[in-house]
Amino acid sequence: MRIALAVAAALGAILLYLLASASANTALFAQNYPWLLAINGIAAAALLVLVALQLRQLRRDFRAGVFGSRLKSRLLLMLSLMAVLPGALVYAVSMQFAVSSIDSWFDVRVDAALEGGLNLGRSVLDSQQADLLAKARGAALDLGDATLLGPTRLNRIREQAGAQGAVLLTLGGQVLASSSAELGNLMPVIPAPSLLRQARASRGIAQTAFADGGGLLVRALVPVAGNGLNADPRILLLSKEVPPSIVDSAQSVESAHRDYQELQLGRKGLKQIYTLTLTLALLLALFAAIGLAFLLAERLARPLLILAEGTRAVAAGDFTPRATVEASDELGVLTHSFNSMTQQLGDARAQAEHHRAETEAAQAYLESVLANLSAGVLAFDLRFRLRAANRGALAILGDDLAGFEQQRLEDWPRHEALAGAILEGFAKRGAEWQEQLELARADGTAQALLVRGTALPAGGGGGYVVVFDDITQLIAAQRSAAWGEVARRLAHEIKNPLTPIQLSAERLQLKLADQLSGPSRDLLDRATQTIVNQVEAMKNMVNDFRDYARTPLPQLAPVELAALLDDVLELYHRSPAAIAVERAPTSALPPVLADANQLRQVLHNVLTNAQDALTEAAVPKISISLARDAGRLRLTVRDNGPGFPPQILSRAFEPYVTTKAKGTGLGLAIVKKIVDDHGGQIRLANDGGGEVSIWLPLAVAPAQGSGPQGGSEAERDAA
Repeated sequence: MRIALAVAAALGAILLYLLASASANTALFAQNYPWLLAINGIAAAALLVLVALQLRQLRRDFRAGVFGSRLKSRLLLMLSLMAVLPGALVYAVSMQFAVSSIDSWFDVRVDAALEGGLNLGRSVLDSQQADLLAKARGAALDLGDATLLGPTRLNRIREQAGAQGAVLLTLGGQVLASSSAELGNLMPVIPAPSLLRQARASRGIAQTAFADGGGLLVRALVPVAGNGLNADPRILLLSKEVPPSIVDSAQSVESAHRDYQELQLGRKGLKQIYTLTLTLALLLALFAAIGLAFLLAERLARPLLILAEGTRAVAAGDFTPRATVEASDELGVLTHSFNSMTQQLGDARAQAEHHRAETEAAQAYLESVLANLSAGVLAFDLRFRLRAANRGALAILGDDLAGFEQQRLEDWPRHEALAGAILEGFAKRGAEWQEQLELARADGTAQALLVRGTALPAGGGGGYVVVFDDITQLIAAQRSAAWGEVARRLAHEIKNPLTPIQLSAERLQLKLADQLSGPSRDLLDRATQTIVNQVEAMKNMVNDFRDYARTPLPQLAPVELAALLDDVLELYHRSPAAIAVERAPTSALPPVLADANQLRQVLHNVLTNAQDALTEAAVPKISISLARDAGRLRLTVRDNGPGFPPQILSRAFEPYVTTKAKGTGLGLAIVKKIVDDHGGQIRLANDGGGEVSIWLPLAVAPAQGSGPQGGSEAERDAA
């Protein structure tokens, strides 16, 4: 498009120059003006087509919302107005000037002056012709009266008439005598016979003719009368040269008048030609200017569009280098500077992204560490508003702490004891402190926490961090270990003297039974029987202590808990309580990793406790459910008895904690120890009665021919 515009504009300028030259050159105008006019029209049409194509493309871009089309349109409009307005003004002035100039050429005074000059020349010639004719007629009368005619007479007539030549001719054109003022011109110019006959018929004529030297002559031909009746008629020819100044003036006036008449005839055509020439010049100039305006608008808009596109890309986060304008002006420097700036921004962003990635990685690592800590972590600001809490804290507290970020610590709706301990710790113990708390859970059990508080440095914004661990299991394990040690020592220290005491009592009865009679004998029997019974009870209690202290480590193997439960329930078919078992489909109950004998002991203890709790129930019921729960198998035993007393619920797994009149309080303690040794979990709750829930880990693969059945036969025999 650029090349086509340049070629069309150059061709139009050349053709326009030729057209203007042809308008001033008549010969060139007459020969080539139509061709030049047509070619200029074609050039103008070509420029118009190119401009129309560019306008069409710009219109499409504008409607399509192509970026930069509005700027190009504005630049094109301004540049076009800069070319069109002066061009239109020059065109109007030129048209007015050309039309006025052509009209001034045909002024009435010029026409009258040229006509007067021609009339004046004609009057001078007519006067000379009349004068020479009058003199020729007088000379013809003199020649008619003369008897003899010789050269001397003819010379005198010529001189008297003031002519340059005198010739006496016959009607046939034969020279009878001649006289000339020029010695070199001896042979005069003979008029045509027709002119001689005309002179005789009209008694003389006068005319102008061109001389051989190029001058203008005035000739007078008059008939000369003869002396006799039969005399031949003769013609006298007098010729006189017109002065050269008069001839030149007359020719100049005549030529000017002829040219003026030609212009007068082509006056309308000249106006049309000049109008058309100026119009074509205007169109070529305007179309070329608009085409040039397209090129200039694109050239001016290109760096601006590059900058605008780059700005939008930078705003969108794209710092890749843009195209540059290879120019030494400010726009070229600006595009290069913009590219340098975007490159620096890109480098800065890459560095910032690198630092951000490192920071995020460190933060993610820290968050991962905090999230996977078993200990609970709470972070507070300077006003004791919660800023962060890890999963360990939510799990230990059993609360998602939703909405706690908008509340101060002293206004927490739950966990008042923990909040009070934290506030008191920072208020009374300083920036670092540690304390052990015992909190009550919602289910009534006790929860022991080891809480540590630390104040953050003010340089990082300040605040407080509280770390706490749930040491309930640890304390329970410590208590269990302590009770185990106590049980072991008691079993060792107490069991040894029990046998001698029993033997001594029995010996006393044997020795003294024959010596006493009546009431004394009865008293001895009762006393010795009491000693034996109590010693036996002490032995049973010591055996229970021994079993609690010496519970062996479980021999873990895959066990089908549902099948084991069915074997155990065979021993309770005569139970006064209705026992209902609810279990998931067998395919959903994978085997657990456990010791079948110890697990059977757990089931016996739990079912026995449930039966003992139903002594006061009108319709005793026991329900057992088996289900899979988050990668473990859950066994739940419920009864409709009175449930666990609140004061017992938090200490039910400790030895010697029981509500039974004859119980030792070691049943649940042994159950807890066995479940812990299996890596499981046990929990007590009140849900319309007592509820015991036990979670056991699943086996990796089911065992082939596990041994619950073998144990069940032994248990049946023992029962």
